[in-house]
Order: sequence, then C-alpha cells, then structure tokens
Amino acid sequence: MSEPLNCWKCGHTLEDMPMPLRRRDECPACGTDLHVCRMCEFYDTSVAKSCREPVAEEVTDKERANFCDYFRGRAGVEAAGGVAEAQAAQAELNALFGIDAKSGDASAGAETGSLVERKRAEADEARKQLDALFGKDEEG
Repeated sequence: MSEPLNCWKCGHTLEDMPMPLRRRDECPACGTDLHVCRMCEFYDTSVAKSCREPVAEEVTDKERANFCDYFRGRAGVEAAGGVAEAQAAQAELNALFGIDAKSGDASAGAETGSLVERKRAEADEARKQLDALFGKDEEG
C-alpha cells in the first residue's frame, strides 16, 4: 500500500500495524476497532446500506468491528469521521431554531411565552366584551 492507513476515529497512523487488518485489531492510540465499515474502501454514505460492495451482507453499526469478508482498508480516511462538519451542521440547526448552543435552551422560548400570555389576555378581554354584550355581570 503506498499510503498508510489512519485510524478513522483519532487519525493515528497505522503504518506499524500488520496488514491486512484483522477483525479484532484496535488502534494503538485510542483503542477503537479498526476492522469497521468506516475504514473500508467500499464505505460510501451516498449508496444504499452505505456500501458499494454489491454482495456484502449489511452491517448495521458502521463503527464496530465486523466479520465482513470484503473489507479492504482505505487510506485517506478522515479522522473523527467528519466531526467538524457535524458540529457546523448542528450550529446551523441551533441558529435556525433559536437554540442557545451552551444551555440548549430556545432563546425564542421567552418570546413564545409572552405570545401565549398576550393571546390569553386577548381571549380574556374578548370574553369580557361578550359577557357585557349579553348582560352577564362579572360575578356570575
């Protein structure tokens, strides 16, 4: 292999590991499983079952060791599996829904609460006007 493999989780180089990777091999730096779909050259999230190998059995957990006979280690795997992209996407969602990333609270919550109070006051006022129209006094 011209380019050494890196751990899919921490990015540690695996050039000292015997190849091909065995099912029970773990990263010497972080201890994560290495014979996983995320490390395979057939792994592709844009296709069905995230695998381009047409006859391989489906593996549901792509980050745990498996017995797939078609596994081939893939060089150039992104360390941490795109954590930066996931964090950026989460930040965009938080901004969209008005969620404070630190507390997890919706900043729009106060606005929603005041809207509810305003609607409740409007409903109370409408009820008073109806009662006045039909001659009901406020006591009964």
